[in-house]
Amino acid sequence: MSAAARARGQRGISPVFLGIVAVMAVTGWAVWADFAATAGLAVFLFVTSAWIVSLCLHEYAHARTALHSGDITIGAKGYLTLNPFAYTHALLSIVLPVLFVILGGIGLPGGAVFIERQRIRGRWRHSLISAAGPLTNVLFAVVCTAPFWLDALDGVPGLFQYALAFLALLQVTAAILNFLPVPGLDGYGVIEPWLSARVRRAVEPIAPFGLLAVFALLFIPELNRAFFDGVDAILRGLGVSEFQSGCGLEYYRFWEGENTFCAAGIEQ
Repeated sequence: MSAAARARGQRGISPVFLGIVAVMAVTGWAVWADFAATAGLAVFLFVTSAWIVSLCLHEYAHARTALHSGDITIGAKGYLTLNPFAYTHALLSIVLPVLFVILGGIGLPGGAVFIERQRIRGRWRHSLISAAGPLTNVLFAVVCTAPFWLDALDGVPGLFQYALAFLALLQVTAAILNFLPVPGLDGYGVIEPWLSARVRRAVEPIAPFGLLAVFALLFIPELNRAFFDGVDAILRGLGVSEFQSGCGLEYYRFWEGENTFCAAGIEQ
């Protein structure tokens, strides 16, 4: 079977992805219904499943753009099925980003799909392939915040607002971090085709450590504060308050106990 035939044969949506979407839909309904006894767990499952869906779409965007740019092997690798287990770095693409959300409340970018760059001609195409992933996070953030910036929150339960606000925060942090021009991240992939061969060769050995370096820098209190100040400023521009995203995080971490302050805000 030719590469083109294999590419055409593996484009159906994976049942695994559909299952994750189903979990997102059911738990989203539970958050909307606001069952007090399971509110925190519902927010946790809804945001986590929605975050995994966004990670799958992020990687799919890379793959789909690469396919249309000349890499016909993408389909044979299973990247067009949206199956999170099909990615070359499932640990980096899915597991670690979810773990960082749970532990730190931050949307850390994952690893990219494997693209045969030698099949692609044109620097603009290479840049667009790298940009396609984080642009899906931008789009996801716009969709999550639409009820806020459209001033369409009437009738939207407070708990659901909090969950959307926190999910939007994760998308904004992921977009910002992904677009950093750091080796190993998508932002560097955008500018790499425009760098000289000498610079690319010099940077190549440190590329695997770029993500770790960013994560380490976020542990510096001053940088962490400046980063989240910027994230909060963007969210405010989209109509989301720090209170709403903060309460979303509090409910997401349901194992830490009930936040009566946020609960009072819902009742109001």
